[in-house]
Parts: sequence; C-alpha cells; structure tokens
Amino acid sequence: MNLRVAIVHDWLNQKGGAEAVLEALVEMYPQAPVYTSMYWPQAMPQEYRSWEIRTSFMDKLPLVKRYHQPFLPLYPLAFESFDLTGYDLVISNKSGFCHGVITSPDTLHVCYCLTPTRFLWDYPAYAQREGLAKLARLALPPFLNYLRLWDRAAAERVDHFIAISETVRRRIAKYYRRDSFVIHPPVDTGKFAVSDTHDDYFLVVSRLIPYKRIDLAVRAFNELGLPLVIIGGGRDRASLQALAKSNIQFLGYVPDEEIGDYFARCWAFILPGQEDFCIAPVEAQAAGRPVIAYAAGGALDTVIDGVTGVFFHHQTPEALIKVIREFNESSYDPAVIRRHAERFDKRVFKERLSAFIEEKVAEHKNTDAQDLRILPRSTPPDP
Repeated sequence: MNLRVAIVHDWLNQKGGAEAVLEALVEMYPQAPVYTSMYWPQAMPQEYRSWEIRTSFMDKLPLVKRYHQPFLPLYPLAFESFDLTGYDLVISNKSGFCHGVITSPDTLHVCYCLTPTRFLWDYPAYAQREGLAKLARLALPPFLNYLRLWDRAAAERVDHFIAISETVRRRIAKYYRRDSFVIHPPVDTGKFAVSDTHDDYFLVVSRLIPYKRIDLAVRAFNELGLPLVIIGGGRDRASLQALAKSNIQFLGYVPDEEIGDYFARCWAFILPGQEDFCIAPVEAQAAGRPVIAYAAGGALDTVIDGVTGVFFHHQTPEALIKVIREFNESSYDPAVIRRHAERFDKRVFKERLSAFIEEKVAEHKNTDAQDLRILPRSTPPDP
C-alpha cells in the first residue's frame, strides 16, 4: 500500500519509551517526515540526524529544550500550526499534545496513545509523583481547565486510537469517551539471551524519579539485606543512595551493549511502581528472568502470575518483602519466560500495527467513496 505518511511526536529533547515507539514507526515508514514541537539533536541518538524532522515555532524559543514544562500553554498552538495537507495517513505518537494536529477529511489519523495527558487528567497524583515545586503547583492549575477542554476536543479529531495496554485503554474510554485497540509497544527481544547461570542479586532498571517508587524497593531490601543492583539515573539518585544500606549498589547509566548481561544474570527483576506499560520487565523476561511486580498498570499485561513472575498487591515495602521471602526461583522455567516475552517483540508490533492500519485505511477510503455517492448534487438557485 503506497501511502503518503506523516508521523507526529510530542517533543524530542529526551529519550525514553516514547522514543522506542517512534524509532519503530520510522523503521516502518522511513520516508515519513517526523513533525514535533521541538528537537534538541545533542540530547537524542545520532541516527535521528538522518531523519526528516520538522519542528514548530517552539523550537526557536529560549530554554524550551531544557525546560519544556513551563511552555505547556503553547503546545496546542504548536501542533495546530502544522500543515498536514496531502497526507493519506498521520500517525501521532502521543503522551502529551501531538494528537491535536488538524488533518483534512481525506487523511486518516491514527493515534498511538501512550497515555491520555497525565498531568491534565490526574494532576494531584502527577504533582505528588513528580515532586513539583510550590511555584509550579501554583502556576499550573489556572491553565489546566483550558488545556483539558482542548485535549478533549483534540481527541475528537483522531479517527482511531491504539492503546499501549489495557490500563491505557480504560483511561482513553474514561477521559476521551473513545474506543481503542490494544497493541503493546515494541521490545527488541533479540538483544537479550537466556544465560545458563545467574548471580544472586535482584535487579532494578529505571529512571530514578518519584513515581517509579524505587524508594519502596530500597526500603524493602534494606530490611531483607539481600543484594540489589539499581541501574539508571535521575534526580532521586542522591536521596535514594542516602537511604540505601551497603547491600544496595547503584550503577548509574549502563550502555545498551552491557545491560543484557545484567538482566540475564539477575535472580529476578523488581518493578515497584505502577507503569502504563514499561519495557524493562519485558526485557528481563526476554533474558529468561522472572519479574516481581506491583499488580497494577502495564505489568498486568506483561507478567503472568506464577509463570513468568509474581505480583505483590499492596504498594508497600512490607508487601514486597513478603513476596521476596516466599519467592522460589527454581519454580520458573527460563525458556517459558523467554517465549512469553517474544509476544512483545518489535516484529510483532510492526505486524499488528501494519494490519490495523491497512484495515482502517481501506475502511476510510471506502467510507469516503460511499459518502461521495450519497451526497446530493447541488443545483443552482432558481433565477
């Protein structure tokens, strides 16, 4: 199917799970330009510089690339300013505002929704999780009502929503009153392999920020005295290290070519926070390792209780401690865990998304044709 495609992404000033999806979309549609509010090349992978990236007026604003949150009221204007005339298909990769682009009736708009804009629809929890400063807490609320109205109206411009998990599907239904279809994000399971042996440490791989609840894991392992390795950086690292006892090791950033070995050799992977999806537990399972996860959010999509891992049901150190003390690594089959992880491979993502888009494009074109057939012919007014 020869389509003229555009990809829309919220911002390109930091790399995370949204960018893993974006990279897969660019692989699927290499000729498609990427429209985004702003692009900071120095903060993004080198290969992005070969893409056709088209930015909004926000790209020229001072400080926006380092501190994009104070500019929140401008994002609706930025995405509505793009001229997407002439495209058959627009794919928005959204956690913020990019689903608000305006397309013509001939264009099919598919939104891959990482989550409805979190700080708009769950602001008290967002402010608490992110540890927002007092000034930010005072400054944001006057804009939130306007932005919620805009966000809800923008959702009506989308022809079809895809959700990354059942949790996000339910949010889309609640906040946008729209149906959606679940296609899990792409995981490059080929980068990971099952090891014949493993060490005796548990593993966390995460950004060290409040809502990830790494503090819960640190408090639990302080009590247990078992080895815990934490990979990743973030603004909470200093406070977490101050809290941690000597059995907990912080490694900071670990290159991609080395991190697979840490996954493969761990006793089990720990996921203490509630995530929309979360790729790291799937990567651990791709290396054949079980996951100990809080029973909420994306973990319910990716972990099979008693088969590829185990859940704890209260987000407290005590609940995590109890599950770890009862954890029996020998009851898990690494080969079974690995096969389960392959359900989330990038190849599966591309196949499912391609099939969905082909079906919806065909429906869209057929609907357009039917609409044209039933439109009454206009007649000139009587003289």
